[in-house]
Amino acid sequence: MAHIQLPNEELPGIVGLFNFKPETAKPLGALADVLLRGPSPLTSGERELIASYVSNLNNCHFCHTSHGATAMAHLSCDVNLLDDIKQDFITIPVSEKLRALLDIAAKVQKGGKHVLEEDIAAAREAGAVDQEIHDTVLIAAAFCMFNRYVDGLGTWASKENEAYREMGERMAFVGYNRY
Repeated sequence: MAHIQLPNEELPGIVGLFNFKPETAKPLGALADVLLRGPSPLTSGERELIASYVSNLNNCHFCHTSHGATAMAHLSCDVNLLDDIKQDFITIPVSEKLRALLDIAAKVQKGGKHVLEEDIAAAREAGAVDQEIHDTVLIAAAFCMFNRYVDGLGTWASKENEAYREMGERMAFVGYNRY
C-alpha cells in the first residue's frame, strides 16, 4: 500500500502517481518520452537498458522491471533480460560503447561528480559521441529522480517479471506522454 491515499491503489508504480497528480504527470511523462523515444543516436532499446540498469542500481523494482520489459520489446529479447541486467549483462551481449556508457550511468547513479574525464575518454574511445554521453547522463540522472519518486511514496509493484511484458510493449510502442 502506498504511503499516500491514491485514487486507484491497483495502478502500479509511477502509473498510480501519475493518476494521483496529472499536472505533474504531463511534464514527467513528456520528459520520459523525449529521453527514451526522442531523437538520439542511441536506440530506444539502448536507452531503456540504461534506464532499467540505473533503476536496478537504485533497487527500484518497478522501474527496473517496467523499463527492462520495454527494452525487451524494442530488442526482441525474452524475460531473461531482466535478470541479466541485474548481473551486469553477462548473458546478453552489449557493445563496448554501450558498456562504457553503462559505466558512466552507474557513476551518475552514485553522484554526478563520480564521472571522471577518463570515463568520458573511455566512452569516446569505444565510439560514443557527445550526444550519446549527454543522453546517458541525463537518462541516469532522471531515473534517479523517477526511482526516488516511486519508492519514496511506496507505490505497489508486482514481483513477477512476466507481469510487466504488456506494460513494456505499450511503453515501447505507444510511449509515455499520454497524460
